[in-house]
Amino acid sequence: MACPAIRSAGASKLNPLSRLKRLTPEHSQLARVVDGMTYDFLIDTYETERLKVLSAWSMFRDEDLKIRPHATDQRGRNAREHMVHQCVGENLWFKNMLGIDVDAPPLPDDDDETRLGFIERYATDSNKRLEELKGREDAWWQAVVSFFDTQRSRAWIMARRIAHTAHHRGQQTTLLRILNRDLHSTYGPTADTGGLMQQEAPVIYAYRDADALLAGERAGGRKTALPPPPNHAVTERG
Repeated sequence: MACPAIRSAGASKLNPLSRLKRLTPEHSQLARVVDGMTYDFLIDTYETERLKVLSAWSMFRDEDLKIRPHATDQRGRNAREHMVHQCVGENLWFKNMLGIDVDAPPLPDDDDETRLGFIERYATDSNKRLEELKGREDAWWQAVVSFFDTQRSRAWIMARRIAHTAHHRGQQTTLLRILNRDLHSTYGPTADTGGLMQQEAPVIYAYRDADALLAGERAGGRKTALPPPPNHAVTERG
């Protein structure tokens, strides 16, 4: 068994901040700042990702919700099924893996499974999850918990959850293209905002934040105006 001194030295090698804290007061202050920011990027990313989900959903129309990528192929989810999967799946991940239960239904009432009904339900529940995440210490993020049939840190699980959401949102924006709907920005420019970054096309989000999105969609849609669409394919190949 290693003696305490050896274990302490090993811990110091694994955590450079532990050495930094023994330096000058200025360095100690920097260490505290860095310590406090360790997992903030995951919280910030979740906050923007939930807005991107809501933005993608706002680009559908109610008449789109039951249309599949291929009319005779039941394997491809329609928009309604994507919304159900996001609401139910995220709720289960947070409850069962991250230990955060916000008492979400997690679906709209049966008679309110409209586009706006899903938007409002997910906006409410995901905002509660966001507030819960903001109060978590580094030790909580670093704790190893169950992830399906294996063990992972909560930080790892959160990163995988965000990637999972982005994966399905990509499927939804593809479905929007199939439906011939306009696409505002998700991360960067789109064909509808002017083309490619190399062409200095702007980033144009549908709404500036979740509150504006909810107010706009409740009023029938108040998305940021888009420029005329290009008359050529948007590709780096020329």
